[in-house]
Amino acid sequence: MLKIDTHAHYLPRTWPNLAEKYGDPRFPVIHHEDGRARIYKDGKFFREIWSKTWDPAERIADYAKFGVQVQVLSTVPVMFSYWAKPQHALELHQALNDHMAEACRDHRRHCAGIGTVPLQSPRLAVQELERCVDQLGLQGVQIGSHIGDWNLDAPELLPFFEAAQDLGAAILVHPWDMMGSESMPKYWMPWLVGMPAEQSRAACALIFGGVLERFPRLKVCLAHGGGSFPYTIGRIEHGFNMRPDLVATDNPHNPRSYLPKLYFDSWVADNRALRYLLDTVGVPRVMLGTDYPFPLGEQVPGAGIAALGLGEADEARLYHGTALEWLGLPLSRFE
Repeated sequence: MLKIDTHAHYLPRTWPNLAEKYGDPRFPVIHHEDGRARIYKDGKFFREIWSKTWDPAERIADYAKFGVQVQVLSTVPVMFSYWAKPQHALELHQALNDHMAEACRDHRRHCAGIGTVPLQSPRLAVQELERCVDQLGLQGVQIGSHIGDWNLDAPELLPFFEAAQDLGAAILVHPWDMMGSESMPKYWMPWLVGMPAEQSRAACALIFGGVLERFPRLKVCLAHGGGSFPYTIGRIEHGFNMRPDLVATDNPHNPRSYLPKLYFDSWVADNRALRYLLDTVGVPRVMLGTDYPFPLGEQVPGAGIAALGLGEADEARLYHGTALEWLGLPLSRFE
C-alpha cells in the first residue's frame, strides 16, 4: 500500500551564512566539523543534524525499510526567521525552496515539497508562495504557529491566506517559538508542553478569528496531531457556549464545526490518543506524519496507524488518501 509521510523535515547540507553577511547571530548557521553537522543560533549550539537530513537517496533508502515510499519535505522551523528584516529572510527562504524543489524534481516518485515564506512581510510571503507553487512545482508552504507578535488571525495575514486558497496550496502549521520558553526552560518543557499548546493556539486563532470561515477552501494541516487542540476541544467548545461575550467576538460559529475543515497528521506518540483523534475528527482528516528525522518523532513510520488494526479502506485513507487530497496530487504521481 502506498504510504506518504506528510511531516518530514529537510535541509541543505549548507546554506547562506546570513549571520555573517548581515552581522546578526540570530540567523541559524551550520558548521561541519569532526564529521558532524551542528546548527548554531545566537552564537550557541542549537541542534545536531545528520546526512539523512539532506541526502535524498539516504532518506529514500531509510524510508524503504519501513515500507514508506513518499515523503513530503518541509524545512526545519528554526529557519523561519520571522524576526528578521523581510528581504533578508526572503533570501534564506528562496535558497531553501530552490534546494527542496531540486530534490522533488530529481526524485519525483519519492518526494513532494512544501516551501517556506517570510510571513513577517505578507506581501513578500504571497510573492514567494506564488513562486513555490507556479514556478518550483511545490505543493504549498509550511508556516509557524504564530508570526512574531501576530497570531494567525492577524488582519495582516489575510492576503496570504487568500492567496493560498486561490492557489489551492497546502499549508502545514508547525509549532515554533514555543510559549513558556523563558519561564519553563528545564526538562525540555518548551517541546513537551509548549509545543502542543502552540498548535491549539494556532487552531483557535484560525477558528475564532474567522480565517477558516472567510476562506472555506483553505487546506490547513496541524502538525503533531494538532497538539493539544483536539484533546481540549470540549473545553474550548464549553468556553464558546458559556462565555460567547469573550470567545465569540469575531466568529459566531461553534469551534467544533471546523474540525471537518482541518487536517491533522498522525504523530501523537500514543496509540490511544491517535484512536481518540480519529474518533474526534474522522479518518478522512488524518494522514501519516512522523517528524522525521528527529528523535521526538515517530521512529518507525506508520507504526501508530498499523497498531490500531483498522480496515484496509481506513488504512489507505490514513497512509495516502488524505495526503493526496491535501496536496492536490493524483495517485499516479507516485506510481
